[in-house]
Amino acid sequence: MALPQRVFSGVQPTGNLHLGNYLGAITRFVELQDSYDCIYCVVDLHAITVPLSVWGGPEGLRTATRQVTAAFIASGIDPERHIVFNQSQVGEHAELAWVFNCVARLGWLSRMTQFKEKAGKDRENASVGLFAYPNLMAADILVYRATHVPVGEDQKQHLELARDIAAKFNHDFAESIAANGHGEAFFPLTEPLITGPATRVMSLRDGTKKMSKSDSSDYSRINLTDDADTIALKFRKARTDPEPLPTEIDGLADRPEASNLVGIFAALTGRSTDDVLAEFSGPFSRFKEVLVEAAVSKLSPINAEMRRLMSEPDQIDAILTKGAERAQAIARPNMDAVKDIVGLLRR
Repeated sequence: MALPQRVFSGVQPTGNLHLGNYLGAITRFVELQDSYDCIYCVVDLHAITVPLSVWGGPEGLRTATRQVTAAFIASGIDPERHIVFNQSQVGEHAELAWVFNCVARLGWLSRMTQFKEKAGKDRENASVGLFAYPNLMAADILVYRATHVPVGEDQKQHLELARDIAAKFNHDFAESIAANGHGEAFFPLTEPLITGPATRVMSLRDGTKKMSKSDSSDYSRINLTDDADTIALKFRKARTDPEPLPTEIDGLADRPEASNLVGIFAALTGRSTDDVLAEFSGPFSRFKEVLVEAAVSKLSPINAEMRRLMSEPDQIDAILTKGAERAQAIARPNMDAVKDIVGLLRR
């Protein structure tokens, strides 16, 4: 029997979601709702692979989890049509991750570039969770037998690992999979979902660096919690160069700040870079004003709805609990099937 076309994606409960998160990921999640059954997860178990002080302690982590949920909903993700929940409420993620710990190979994990970057030079002091979290990421996807995952450049390696784990599980337990009535394979080889080039949003203070919540200057980013006046001020103060906007895209070469602002405007308005330059070539001051108008028009309603939701945390928690119940209704039968295939007794 063919699996339903199901999308899974998880987002860490990072505080201070910004314009880069919105244009690079959340807008895609909203678009996918029209074509797929979507499961969107706030991956709070992944969050604790680093010290809790990063999140401001336990309460900070809970607040960040609610803030990501609020951003999802305020941006247009429908928790009634699709599933929105936080990972730790569905224990099957951790159960399947342990099975995958016994399937994945140390060599595979040792080659993961994100572990090398996050652990730094002192790898001996990195947590086991940080080393093994790609296995949990594979479990996040495969506990729902998801067929597609939207990926950016930094996540391709993790999806490749999930596919490797799925293939090895299917191979190692092929006889049992068939004996339990699941045909030749139990887990799908989840496909990357490419929905066109992602908007790469750079710092407003340095066009060569990605927009980031960790930047020491708040003027480097547009936070989704910024009000209209703050958004306007940050764009007006955004770094540019003394040259006017060119008429063609080639004229943006070696002008990272100008290219960044044009790209942001194009993404916010759904237009091509060529169209933007054709209309707004000339003085940068004029372009900045229309950029401010577009950003405020798009982001202010999101900001207002996020603030409303965050003022009612019980409402967010109810959405997450309901979503977890619906997610578990899919995950539990799949985990039971895995136990039968592996040979684990269950109730």
